[in-house]
Amino acid sequence: MLYTSILIHFMKSVSLLLIFLFFLTSCNQSAIPTQIQKETTTTTYIFIRHAEKDLSDPNNRNPNLTEEGKTRAENWAKILADTKVDIIYTTDYIRTRKTAEPIATSQGLETTIYNPKALNDSDFQKKTKGKTTVIVGHSNTTPSFVNKIIGENKYKSIDEKIYGKIFILTITNNAITDIVLNIN
Repeated sequence: MLYTSILIHFMKSVSLLLIFLFFLTSCNQSAIPTQIQKETTTTTYIFIRHAEKDLSDPNNRNPNLTEEGKTRAENWAKILADTKVDIIYTTDYIRTRKTAEPIATSQGLETTIYNPKALNDSDFQKKTKGKTTVIVGHSNTTPSFVNKIIGENKYKSIDEKIYGKIFILTITNNAITDIVLNIN
């Protein structure tokens, strides 16, 4: 009888311990104190060159988009429709602003003007950390900006006739991945 009583007590204790362990392992990470959680931050940059510009006046340094360029700008918005964009940067030229405009409209965002001579400064890094950011630039500034972020001179200027390159950079903690796609 004593042996049975000890065995029953032992079984109850083991059962309670197993229930506790099951509960503990099934808790999601939000139940674990934040001091214990490892912080993971992902920042995504989507770089595109402005769409086709009107080259009919060689003296015009700030041309508008051609009809083909307007269509491409609309297509960029469609391509990014399922991506939640947090911020959109563009240089202060008609062609870049008009390329960014459909994306901004579809995302319900305003565009922010950036200076291509001040790339990846601490203010930019702080504002974009943990966010998805679209940056519309030029054939020379876009690869330069990408190179500045990845810390190497990997990408050269884009050929003047190519408007469909998209550079996607993802930074998770300190690991950077980059990919270039040609979308025409």
